[in-house]
Amino acid sequence: MKLVLLLAALLVFSQTSSAQQSLVITTEPNAIVWIDEIRRGTTDASGKLSLTKVTPRRHTVRVRATGFKEATATLLPGRRTLAVKLVPTTDEAELTFQKAEIAREQARDDAAREKAADLYRDALKLRPSHAAAHVGLARVLLDLNKFNDALAEIDEARRARPVYPEASAVEGRIQREAGSDAEAIRAFRRSIREAGGFQPEAHVGLARVLEDKGQFAEAIVELRKALDQLSDSEPVIYQMLGAAYERLEKPKEAVAAYEKYLQLAPNGSYAAAIRSILDQLKREAAGETIIP
Repeated sequence: MKLVLLLAALLVFSQTSSAQQSLVITTEPNAIVWIDEIRRGTTDASGKLSLTKVTPRRHTVRVRATGFKEATATLLPGRRTLAVKLVPTTDEAELTFQKAEIAREQARDDAAREKAADLYRDALKLRPSHAAAHVGLARVLLDLNKFNDALAEIDEARRARPVYPEASAVEGRIQREAGSDAEAIRAFRRSIREAGGFQPEAHVGLARVLEDKGQFAEAIVELRKALDQLSDSEPVIYQMLGAAYERLEKPKEAVAAYEKYLQLAPNGSYAAAIRSILDQLKREAAGETIIP
């Protein structure tokens, strides 16, 4: 009987420990890496990216580096290393698109965003059917509060790629910012459906709309789905989760979420504010009476 119990325990441990594994991707330096269309990081100066939480199943890995043609590779179940060879490109449309992506990510004011938008437009002049460029331009226009123009770019992206989860997720964000909650929910749910359930940007976006409507319990469900899919690569979602638990007056759960944020991002933009309220939340979680 003891032997049976021991074997069962070992089986459970094996299943738990294999739920996630480490992975090292090798390619060009400073290359952006996506796994299943989720951005997971950028390679270092030697061209390596080490990831500690990857489920041991089949994945699609996409890699992009400035000056090279974007490449996609298949990661087979259980593999812990993957080398992705990139080929230099002279494709002006692709090179201009890459410049636009960098400009958008580095933009900190509207003047810089307008320059990024112009680069996307230049890329689209060279290749009007570049779906990713349409989505990138839509993201910039959203940041510039040009909602109708942004939606027009999403329509163009769908003409080039009818089933496009990222485009639907961005549409949801545009609709939310424009104040069209019902349209936003439809777009986010379509994004999740198009991606077969795996679309953290849409789950987070849907959570934010639900929070706007006061549906915090439902929002928490969506935030937890996003966290599972992102493997803790976006600490800010733990801050959102903690805030939602606070609104539901669940201090114990809020403390756990906030502490996870601090563990992942001790110097993050929300770290100081979270530390300032943690002691009070812990007293509330312990059932102490808080005297104002």
